[in-house]
Amino acid sequence: MSDNQPVRRRAKSGTANTDAVQKEYQPYVDADWGFVNHWYPALFSNELAEGEVEGIQIAGIQIVLRRANGKVYALKDQCIHRGVRLSAKPMCFNKETISCWYHGFTFNLESGNLDTIVGNPDDPLIGNTGLTTYPVEEVAGLIFVFVRADDYPDEDVPPLAQDFPLRFPENSERFPHPLWPAAPSLLDDDVVALGIHRTGEANWRIACENGFDNAHILVHKDNTIVQANNWVLPLGIRPASEDCITVFDDAEGPKGMMQWLFTDRWEPILENKALNVKVEGLNSRLYRTSVILPGVLLVENWPEEGVAQYEWYVPITDDTYEYWEVLVKHCPSDEDKEQFSYRFDTVYQPLALRGFNDCDLHAREAMQDFYADGTGWQREQLVETDISAIMWRKLASRHNRGIAAPPPGAQGRDKASSIRLRNVSEGKSPGYFVEKIDDLNNFNRTSVRQRNK
Repeated sequence: MSDNQPVRRRAKSGTANTDAVQKEYQPYVDADWGFVNHWYPALFSNELAEGEVEGIQIAGIQIVLRRANGKVYALKDQCIHRGVRLSAKPMCFNKETISCWYHGFTFNLESGNLDTIVGNPDDPLIGNTGLTTYPVEEVAGLIFVFVRADDYPDEDVPPLAQDFPLRFPENSERFPHPLWPAAPSLLDDDVVALGIHRTGEANWRIACENGFDNAHILVHKDNTIVQANNWVLPLGIRPASEDCITVFDDAEGPKGMMQWLFTDRWEPILENKALNVKVEGLNSRLYRTSVILPGVLLVENWPEEGVAQYEWYVPITDDTYEYWEVLVKHCPSDEDKEQFSYRFDTVYQPLALRGFNDCDLHAREAMQDFYADGTGWQREQLVETDISAIMWRKLASRHNRGIAAPPPGAQGRDKASSIRLRNVSEGKSPGYFVEKIDDLNNFNRTSVRQRNK
């Protein structure tokens, strides 16, 4: 017999996520489709021109947006009659309503009420039913929608700021840091926000935890932006004090946590003797990260001083999310705006939002299969450096306003639906936007011809 001890595939004790700890964040584990009754970015303002209609899905809820007379309206994108998505073939007879292109059920943009039916204007259903509406706020060139359950009352809708990171400098005394200027906020008057959003193929929680994962520096060591700036990153960082993370949960404020990275509250790991790896001449970017419900990250002074990066991980289904990457900067003059735009196009987008963050997209996909069937949350073996994820899970479990339950008809709920399988066979990835029918007859002929090839 061999004297070698068998490899234990699972540690018996000493893991950071014990059964008792896991129970504290069970609501988070249950939130496969995300949280509802929260504010989420829906579109950039320039993605919805006057008179245009777009359909999206957030947390399993189908939403149609229309801009009329300069105002953006949002309603449930599922006709009460037979569930057709209004946004698939927009039909608007005036600026106050939107109609279902199939049977003509016509809904008021402001109230969601069923105002009339095109070919049945005397039906008793008219005026007695309607669609859920969703509050909308438009700031700094982004359209935000309060994605709520059907029975969530208007009077309980919180201000947008409650689902935003803390603002500075108004919170600088409470959370001071001497090494960088106050980060700009999307809610400031003179800011410009530039960014992108794209669909990621993983669960939103995997994406969100990756965003503030303090142990994944290794993923980025070879990125162009790191090498171009001669940054020398540590092998990793681990908590060095009990106040390495600050939780904020004021009754009327945002609910989240702040990581004091690259301060004396965290210890950089510069050597691994087992691998004979050592870092010399540490020269890394100074920043601080915050993550806020329902899942928005703020990275202060990244990728350069005076710029703040916001990221949202907006759940679409239980295996897709819309990844929002937005850079914000104070630009009081037209010249400042031009310079920021030029820098965004030539540096920030290709090197930071694309090059640097592309590594994160790949890492999230690499974890997806492990968590896809829901057992990964029990099988994972977390360590000391996963303190951030554990604190976030507990916080999100306590303070979310509702766990999404995908309604019947939600895109992606049936993984083996004929439409989903057809889209896969045609090379169409799951998406955030509804696919529009520009010409119904042409759509049918094209679909048949493609299937018959």
